[in-house]
Amino acid sequence: MSASGGNTAIVAALLANLGIAVTKFIAWFVSGSSSMLAEGVHSLADSGNQVLLLIGGRKSQKAADTDHPFGYGRERFVYAFVVSIILFSVGGVFSIYEGIEKLQNPHELDNAWLPILVLLVAIGLESFSLRTAVKESNRVRRGESWVQFVRRAKAPELPVVLLEDTAALTGLTLALGGVGLTVLTGDATWDAIGTLAIGVLLVLVAIILGIETKSLLVGEGASVTDVDAIKAAILAGDETKKLIHLKTLYLGPDELLVAAKLAFDSGQRFSDVAAGINAVETRIRTAVPSARVIYLEPDLYVDPTAVVPPTDAIVIKGLE
Repeated sequence: MSASGGNTAIVAALLANLGIAVTKFIAWFVSGSSSMLAEGVHSLADSGNQVLLLIGGRKSQKAADTDHPFGYGRERFVYAFVVSIILFSVGGVFSIYEGIEKLQNPHELDNAWLPILVLLVAIGLESFSLRTAVKESNRVRRGESWVQFVRRAKAPELPVVLLEDTAALTGLTLALGGVGLTVLTGDATWDAIGTLAIGVLLVLVAIILGIETKSLLVGEGASVTDVDAIKAAILAGDETKKLIHLKTLYLGPDELLVAAKLAFDSGQRFSDVAAGINAVETRIRTAVPSARVIYLEPDLYVDPTAVVPPTDAIVIKGLE
């Protein structure tokens, strides 16, 4: 995923959420709707999350140094994980607490038309933000389903914004339902139920985000498609006799480490082996551009069909 594509979606979501948060808090203050308060906190948490994603993207661009020889690419994973924690605690848990409190102490809505108007405007703004995220994601999704894209994406920004915006639209719908039913029935319990539903939704989204970003933090390898492309690039020439083993690891969303042991003919000169390794590296980088750090270890190739002489027939020089 290009950094510009991710940043475009993040900035769009940030601007939308800041505007929405202000209007929701005003609507809550005027009407007393707990759903509006929960949604206001949700939008405020989302705004902070988008700022964190931008900070993580900026920090990940720092050059490698002695303490971090492979660079700071995983900063983006760290900040995405922090986002999931904030969404869980600030957004989800607070909304559940507020919903329980309103169930125990229901409060009639004042000026109910205002939260309804705010929710309708917010749905329009969140739809614009989600549309931007979908548009940017489609550029890098490469035919994957949305579930596959969220689970397999190595750059966390777009999946995070997609899940946040989807949760936001769903939450707004729940809030609109809670407020609407409260107006129709005169029972403020519906507003509290809407608040609880928003909290549960945010907790579920936060858990999904946490699981996916934790996997990135622990360390994920290349996709099956990229691994096959790397293997094909290694074996495309006649430099090596065999690929003994291959390991890959993402050092950051756009930087893949490739380590492999290659079998070379025992009769080759060192200069020929070095030239062969350079040729293989070039093919790997062409096939998978994200493979920026490559370590290839040469090993001797032993023909499995060769006849090995009996042990007692081997003469060791100096002991004959």
